[in-house]
Amino acid sequence: MKVCGKDVHVNGRLIRIGHLEGDKYEPLADPEATIEALQESRERIDLFTFMQTLPHTSPKYDYPLEWDNLAVLRVSTFDHWWTKQINNKTRNMVRRAEKNGVTVREVPFDDDLVHGIWTIYNEVPTRQGKPFPHYGKDPESVRRMSATFPDQSTFVGAFLGGSLIGFIKLVTDAEQEQASLMHIVSLYQHRDKAPTNALIAQAVRTCAERGIPYLAYSNFSYGKKQGDGLSDFKQYNGFERIELPRYHVPLTLVGWAALRLQLHHGLVNRVPESLQRELRRIRSLMYSWRLQAKRKAA
Repeated sequence: MKVCGKDVHVNGRLIRIGHLEGDKYEPLADPEATIEALQESRERIDLFTFMQTLPHTSPKYDYPLEWDNLAVLRVSTFDHWWTKQINNKTRNMVRRAEKNGVTVREVPFDDDLVHGIWTIYNEVPTRQGKPFPHYGKDPESVRRMSATFPDQSTFVGAFLGGSLIGFIKLVTDAEQEQASLMHIVSLYQHRDKAPTNALIAQAVRTCAERGIPYLAYSNFSYGKKQGDGLSDFKQYNGFERIELPRYHVPLTLVGWAALRLQLHHGLVNRVPESLQRELRRIRSLMYSWRLQAKRKAA
């Protein structure tokens, strides 16, 4: 649904929670007008949530809030990142990509890029130990998904020969304060060539050249989950955890009750992190076994 010119997505059945499509990528300029419009909407929304964006880390509004986080790289120059913000291991990974013939460059959003993204998405059904949500999508679905924020997006491709082996979709807010890695995915078969590290390096160059002071890479951690391989990767590439206010605005009595009882986080939030970690390990093993079985059957 469209509200004040913005796309609002609604999730949940019992507790319906609305959020902007670009929740972590652009600021909500006029929360009061948006909330009034949502209250007048015919579609039931119990809670509306939005996140404050950089560089504003102190609460600006009086709505109920909790603290969320982003993985953020403070950008000044590429040389500063290269010499001060990353270590030798990360620098060697970027050099490895170059030595293996990986080149990176900004690319237009066209049929060739869409086909390359589709190929990457459909390489393996699982990533990071869980089902990859874009696996199995047809090219037209990939095109529609990738075409969001057309005036704010920059695509960077990693190429081996003439083939796309990884890409970034970089979304910049209207104030040019923050660029966000909305998508960053590489072919699993070429992970030994470090294309993802090369893509991060190019994203830093892009921000530095355009005077964008913050590069965001989604959350640094999620819920009670404190650390994993992805958060380690972000840290090695110079990203740090920055806390930002996330507001939860009740629009109905159900929303007020859900917020009071902390039901808006879902039941998984009530499971101890030690148990969640073990369940994630079992899930990862299960999907790994399934993938191996499929490969043997093929």
